[in-house]
Amino acid sequence: MKSQVPNFKSPILLIGIGNKFRSDDGVGLEIAYRLKTLHLPGTTVVEETGEGGALMEAWKGADTVILFDAVCSGAMPGTLHRFDAHEQSIPIKFFRCSTHAFSIPEAIELARALHQLPARLIVYGIEGKNFAAGVGLSLEVEEAIQEVVERVLWEAQFLSGHSS
Repeated sequence: MKSQVPNFKSPILLIGIGNKFRSDDGVGLEIAYRLKTLHLPGTTVVEETGEGGALMEAWKGADTVILFDAVCSGAMPGTLHRFDAHEQSIPIKFFRCSTHAFSIPEAIELARALHQLPARLIVYGIEGKNFAAGVGLSLEVEEAIQEVVERVLWEAQFLSGHSS
């Protein structure tokens, strides 16, 4: 039996964040690539570097946003973290491996202060192992990708009011 591609009632913006030349930091881009190949109606999938200003511009006017990026909080590589930006602050320490001066948590807090935060903003963090220069993902991070894709699909269906 062929599974149906979800049709989302409300538009969803999916943002993959990363740098494919910094090993596990590229995981958000890989997730974005896999989501793009599904050709999900009612979604827009974009790739960003994680620079706060660019993120705020990307989600400008969006009602529902799900973003995914590598994090380095000290948890086991491949661990998944989920944050609802309206229910909790995103710990800056999760993005301590970021090369950007204006990080994702700072962009979220600035957008909140300026009343420019999307109505629904979910952040998925995938615990990385290696953030050194180089291409390719560690085994632990690679193994977490499919679960993130499935969670993002479920979350998008839930947030948009899924219809078949």
